Formats: sequence, C-alpha cells, structure tokens
Amino acid sequence: MTMHVNLSTEMENYIKGKVGSGFYGNATEVIRDAIRRMQAEEYRISAFRAAVAKGDAELDRGEGSAYTANLMESITQTALKDMHSDKPIDPDVLP
Repeated sequence: MTMHVNLSTEMENYIKGKVGSGFYGNATEVIRDAIRRMQAEEYRISAFRAAVAKGDAELDRGEGSAYTANLMESITQTALKDMHSDKPIDPDVLP
C-alpha cells in the first residue's frame, strides 16, 4: 500500500539523519521501525494496565499482603536466590 504523509521539517530532517547514519537503508525503514516501537509500547502499556487492574481486583477481594519489613526482606532474598540460579526471568519483571 502506498501512503503519503506530511511531515514537519524537523521530522523530515530527523528521518534523513537516521538514514544518513547508515543504521537504516531508507526512510521507509525508519518509519516502519518507529511504528513497531509504538506498537510494542502500546502492548507494554496495555499489559501494565491489565496487571494493575488484576492487582486492584485482588485487593478488593482482600487478597493483599500487608507491607512489612519482613515481607520485603523475604521478597528480596527470593529474588537474589532466583537471580543466581538457572531459573528463567519472569517476563512480568522485565522492562
């Protein structure tokens, strides 16, 4: 599909700079990468909102844990142990 878009001079120069750097072969590659990144960001935001909604629902049902120094220490120790093991990283904690 062919699409024509109007860009500001600043955006056009930015795209030209990206192509000129050699990282991208042409303007289309720059735009496609930008769209892929936007899609990935939308997915991350959606997943974050879903996780917050899930947590809110759990709290509403009384399933939360009270914040204490002991709880945080336990979580920290578990994380450190897992970090030094062959256990795969939970994708929910990746950036």
